[in-house]
Amino acid sequence: MPAFSRRLGRVQVAATVAMTMRVRALREAGHHVVMMTIGEPDFPTPPHAIAAAHAAALAGETKYPPQDGTRRLKEAVQRKFARENGLDVGLDQIMVGNGGKQVIFDALMATVDEGDEVVVPAPYWGAYPLMARLLGAEPVKVNCYQNNGFKPRPEDIAAAITARTKWLVLNLPNNPTGAACTADELRAIAAVLERHPQVWVMADEMYEHLSYGETPVVSFARAAPALADRVLTVCGVSKTYAMTGWRIGFGAGPRELIRAMVNMQGQATAGVSSVGQAAAAAALDGPQELVAERAASYRRRRDIVVDALNAIPGLSCHRPDGAFYVFPSVAGCLGRTSAGGRRIETDQDFAEALLEEQHVGLVGGAAFGMSPYVRLSYATDEASLVEGCRRIGEFVARLS
Repeated sequence: MPAFSRRLGRVQVAATVAMTMRVRALREAGHHVVMMTIGEPDFPTPPHAIAAAHAAALAGETKYPPQDGTRRLKEAVQRKFARENGLDVGLDQIMVGNGGKQVIFDALMATVDEGDEVVVPAPYWGAYPLMARLLGAEPVKVNCYQNNGFKPRPEDIAAAITARTKWLVLNLPNNPTGAACTADELRAIAAVLERHPQVWVMADEMYEHLSYGETPVVSFARAAPALADRVLTVCGVSKTYAMTGWRIGFGAGPRELIRAMVNMQGQATAGVSSVGQAAAAAALDGPQELVAERAASYRRRRDIVVDALNAIPGLSCHRPDGAFYVFPSVAGCLGRTSAGGRRIETDQDFAEALLEEQHVGLVGGAAFGMSPYVRLSYATDEASLVEGCRRIGEFVARLS
């Protein structure tokens, strides 16, 4: 067989994907598995978005779309940024990708060279360091500890930046911890970046509408206008409007960066599904009441899960300010043995034994850059969450 590329050896299948595949395999085998592995809303796509996609298809909008996005969607994105984020961006400062993930990948592809560094606060979404490594860069982890609400500290970011740093990635509200920063906290981080003009800032704000704290979430670009020439804001419709399968994300940033990103996308996938873009535009411009309603539902689910987990001896769960994940510590369970005879030495051992013995799927914290924690997604119905937490409690109670 001919050889594969060396870069393939730099990455592996994401842990969230691997655990979700195992959950689905168990379900196909007839087991009742509670799945808390994947960050996918259980709500339906808004009907008016589906209707818009149908109308676009019937109207013949089924040809190759522009590589940077349809004018209709880009104008809807422009209005969204002005309305919700307080950002005034031109149409030539916006691009549409196949989900927010491709927008991020395009940005790194357009800017990162071998030997560059990408500063990533941890816990992090595992895709950031994996993408950086794939492109020959080195991810530099900045630990964000629970006693500070899992928020990045300016002094830690400052210590991580070197002459080789190309990007700082900020994912707020955060996956996997739900951490969110205030405007003052963002401005303190921006003050560090002002001393390092060679560093781009990626503000991944995919969970911007899933915020439960007393202080509203503020876009980094809004909090740091002095950095406008090097901030990329990444958003999409996947989480806010339950449109994960439509694969529509978008980014806004400096014209030169967006132009370079569109060029990279043109070498990979070119434009994005035309009917999907019609649906996304309808979601952005349509009724927004469901956004607050669904956020309120997620907040109730968060409280159910946090309260249930904190009632289990051996677990400790921080109450997050956003997103739809919790990131509890399992330190009190390490060094023990499960009822099935498995020794629990790591958070991954905990996750695997829990799946095997209680059929609850979650993901070990090592995949997100911090142990000994696990990530649970509460983007599912309340009955499943209650049952999942009950099973987790039973699993922990039977440790010896």
